[in-house]
Formats: sequence, structure tokens, C-alpha cells
Amino acid sequence: MKNFWFKRKRYGFGWVPSSWQGWIISLIYILILVKLFTMADIDSHSISDTFIKLSVPFIIVSSIFIVICYKTGEKPKWQWGSKHLDKTE
Repeated sequence: MKNFWFKRKRYGFGWVPSSWQGWIISLIYILILVKLFTMADIDSHSISDTFIKLSVPFIIVSSIFIVICYKTGEKPKWQWGSKHLDKTE
């Protein structure tokens, strides 16, 4: 059994951190997003200014985070809850 940084969510699609490495990566991701927002908001004069300055960096950072989750986590798939109902494992 491989030590995954991220496990599949119990309900829905996506991952949740399951090791200290996963939690550190998630915390870094959140801190980067907060820093990007504060930097974009400092000299913005409107909401659309902030949105324009934040959209491309947000997409890039989020894409990197998703790739890290995919590479270090379980294979993603839609979950409906309890694992004993899953016939593929």
C-alpha cells in the first residue's frame, strides 16, 4: 500500500489531505492564494480590477495544486459514501 498524501473524498469528487505532507501542501496553497489576493487588492480600484489581476495567477496556482494532488493521491473518482458499497476495490 502506497502512502498517499491525499485520499479520495468520501462524498463527491476530489481529495482531502491524509498525511503531514498533504497538509503542508494544502497550507502553502492557501497562503499563496491569500498573498496573491492581498497583492492584487492593494492597488486595485474596483472589483473587476482585482478579478482581472487575480484570475490568471489563481488558475496557475490551482492547476499546480491539482497536479500535486493527482500525482501524490489516490486515483480520483466519484464517491457516494461508504467504501463497502464500492464494488471496484
